[in-house]
Amino acid sequence: MFTGLVQERGIVTTIVRAETSAQITIKAPLLAPQIKTGDSVSVDGVCLTATAVTADSFTADAMVQTLAITSLGKINQGSEVNLELAARLDARMGGHIVQGHVDLTGFCTEIKDQQGSWEYRFTYPLSSGHVTVEKGSICVNGTSLTVVDSQADSFSVCIIPYTFEHTVFHQLQVGDRVNLEFDILGKYMQKLLARQLAQ
Repeated sequence: MFTGLVQERGIVTTIVRAETSAQITIKAPLLAPQIKTGDSVSVDGVCLTATAVTADSFTADAMVQTLAITSLGKINQGSEVNLELAARLDARMGGHIVQGHVDLTGFCTEIKDQQGSWEYRFTYPLSSGHVTVEKGSICVNGTSLTVVDSQADSFSVCIIPYTFEHTVFHQLQVGDRVNLEFDILGKYMQKLLARQLAQ
């Protein structure tokens, strides 16, 4: 489990692609000393398992399906990624409950510079059935954010300077594909309501 509070921007140093998976090595000098082989690490919102660790980097495997349904399939050597270690039960719970299980990918459709913050709009398939609510939580590329404007197939979030500088949002552009994980509490409520309506 994660909280969506990005702890470091990592840099992809190597990608070794095979038929069924890809081995990704990420330079992360702040987090690598805290990672052990077998630990879960959120990489742009995707929960991966560290398979090897050095003093300033770690390696993880991503399966073909993960690469196909998340934005990790588009990363290259030199790409920046948001990183977060698994949450500790004895620490403060910032952000919101994030599982690291990407529901689907969306696309950035608009970026507004608001002279002190930035408003980003993302769209996703209406057919997915996922919903957002204003002032609710959403996870974009592993970053816990608050929904500002909620529409049937899109939502917007505001990014403060700290988040802009310390996550991959500073390089995000209109048209970019992003990983989306919707609020787990909302997903449970949605399923329970659908079950009741079907009775």
